Formats: sequence, C-alpha cells, structure tokens
Amino acid sequence: MSTVAAPARPAYAAAWRNAIFVVFALNGMGASAWISRIPSIRDQLGLTVTEVGMMLFGVSVGAIIGMVLSSHVVHWLGERRVILIFLAGCGLSLLVVGVGVTVLGSFAVTIAGFALYGAATGICDVGMNVSGAGAERANRRNIMPWFHACWSLGTVVGSAIGAAMAFAHVDVLVHLGAVGVLLIVGAIILIRWIPTDAALAEEHGAADPLTFRERMAIWVNPRTLLIGLLVLGMAFTEGSANDWIAIGFVDDRGFDNGQGALMFGVFTVAMTIGRIAGVPLLDRFGRVPVLRGAALAAAVGLAIVILVPVIPIAVAGVVLWGLGASLGFPVGMSAAADDPRTAAATVSAVATVGYAAFLIGPPLIGFVGDHIGVLNALWIVLGLIVVATLCIPAAREPQRTAELDQAAQAK
Repeated sequence: MSTVAAPARPAYAAAWRNAIFVVFALNGMGASAWISRIPSIRDQLGLTVTEVGMMLFGVSVGAIIGMVLSSHVVHWLGERRVILIFLAGCGLSLLVVGVGVTVLGSFAVTIAGFALYGAATGICDVGMNVSGAGAERANRRNIMPWFHACWSLGTVVGSAIGAAMAFAHVDVLVHLGAVGVLLIVGAIILIRWIPTDAALAEEHGAADPLTFRERMAIWVNPRTLLIGLLVLGMAFTEGSANDWIAIGFVDDRGFDNGQGALMFGVFTVAMTIGRIAGVPLLDRFGRVPVLRGAALAAAVGLAIVILVPVIPIAVAGVVLWGLGASLGFPVGMSAAADDPRTAAATVSAVATVGYAAFLIGPPLIGFVGDHIGVLNALWIVLGLIVVATLCIPAAREPQRTAELDQAAQAK
C-alpha cells in the first residue's frame, strides 16, 4: 500500500504564525486600553451615563460599518496591507481619543475617535482572521483558537496596564498615546513576517479575485449563513457572560461586587484555557465533534448557573460555560476562511453576523432581566446555543466533507 507524504510547510509558515499571534495580542491590548479608561474619560469630560452609552455605541457602529466594508477593502489592498494600515489606524484612533479628552476636552472629537477606532478594528479584525486562517493552512494545524487566546491575553495585559495607569492618575492622553504608538510601531515591524500576495500566489498558484457581485453573493450563501448563525449563537454565549455574569450573581445569588467580579474572572480564565486546549482536540477529532462537545459543555454549564444556587456547583457551571463558549467564534472564523479565494468576503459576512450578538445581546438580556431576573434571562442564551449546535455541520473541514461524500456514493 503506497503512502503519499504530506506537503512540506512553506518556509515562511512559522514566522507568519508568530506574527499573527502578536497582531491578535496587540489588537486585544488596544481594546482593553480604552475600555479600562472609560471611568477616567467620563470624569474628565463630565459625561452623563447616556453620553457614555453614546460613546460606546459609536465604537459598535464603527465596527459594524468596518466589517461590512472589510471584504471590499481586503480585496483592494490585500490582507497584509489591511493589517498594517488598520492596526496602525487603531493606534492613531487612540491618539485622537486622547487628544479629544485631554487637549480639547471635546466630546465630539472623542466620540469621533471612538467611531474611527471601531471602523479600524472591524476591518483589522477581518484582515487578521483571514491572515490567521492562511497561517493555519500553511502550518497544517487548527491554530485559530490560539490566535484568539492571544487576543484574550492581550486584553488581560492591557487591562492590567490600564488599571495601573488609573491608580497612578496617569493622563488619558499619555496612556492611550503610548499604546497607540505601540500599535503603530508593532504594525510596521510585524508586517515584514506576513507573506505578500505575490509570495502566496507563487506558493499556491494565483486565483482570480472575486468580482463585486460575487462578494455580495457570499451574504446569501447557505453555508455562510449557517456558519454565521453558529458564530452568532456562540458569540452571544460569550458576550452574555462578559456583560451579565457578575451582575447576575450579585443580584440573584447575593454576591458582593468583588465576588461577582471574581466569577467573571473564572469565566475568562476558562475561556482562555479552552482556546489553548482546543487546538490539539481539533487536530485529533476535527471541528464538528469538538464543537458539539463545546456546545454541550456551554449548555450544561449555563443551565447549572441558572438553576443551581449552591456556590461550588455554580462555580463549576461557570467553568463549563467558559470552556464551552471558547471555541465557537475562532473555529467559525477558521471555517469561514476554508476557501482562500472567498475567505475575505466570507469572514467579513460571518464576523458581521457574529458581532451583531454584541450589539443585540446586552440590551436584550437587560430588558428581559428587568422582568424575570438576569440569570433567568440567560435562558435566551441557552436557546441560541441550541440553534448554534444545529448549524455546526456547516463548519466541517472541506476534506472531511469530501470523504463523507465518497462514503455515501460507495454505499
């Protein structure tokens, strides 16, 4: 019986992978930098709660607009230049926010800076996920969860720095300006290790780029929509914990604020562990079985959190919830980029659908929670986990789909 050796990894594979690790970490650090200084920004500008909400809404709107446009931007510029321009754009936007807060004292300039940041990070998010999927293929491993774990680690580092800056009363401009410069310099340095379109074409052969009509048709492709629903459900599962787990335990379980924050910490640690541990599981078992196991863990953990008031069991539920929620978003991004030719358009569509969860989720859970309690409102999340589970087969690896088709024809 003859065997065919697996193709050798390209020479640039390891450097590409490592560069994308750092890109994800820097992106996470940039996000946590401004998030950690929201109280300081509010105080310096004298904002009301409504105005803070408008500021945050500006980020979300900018991000959605950026993601909708991102497939066209990646088509025009290529993923390498998209990462360079828009990671640096995130840094520049942080500088604008700092100037708006400290130098001008202008809410209008500040909210414009946040909207620019949202658009830049939305486009950068798609670019780095597309490039990360390419690095996956080049390294012959399912490493997308590791990229997203690096993003989480970047937010942890950025939050710690932000807390230190706030405690030390460091000016918002100094802090955000320093992080902004770090992002700009990082983008300029890292881009040298991300292969050019010409290098990829030489390695894999050139493909005709998608036309505008083909890029728009991606939005009604059945597989794209199913992966989008998978990502939506799992992003809602993650986002609901980020927004409501601390308040839920404070309001419905009698925790104090510190204990509620600790439960959020347990969830984020479980998420990070799940993303790190998920890679060898994906390598061994493939996407569909691992995602089904993750969805089951998230559903069981969430049900425990909602139903069981015994604290040690509830903590175990939070751990299961975090582990289960960890893989849906990164694996969905990886599945969306299976076809290199359509990767940018499909990732753009899936990411836009997925990030809608972060827009819709917080107010929906809050509205329902006002009437039946926050933890009881999380039954909505459990329903979306069921929807996501039904969509998991759409994420199956192309080679696995071909094997199943051959088996069905043989029968």
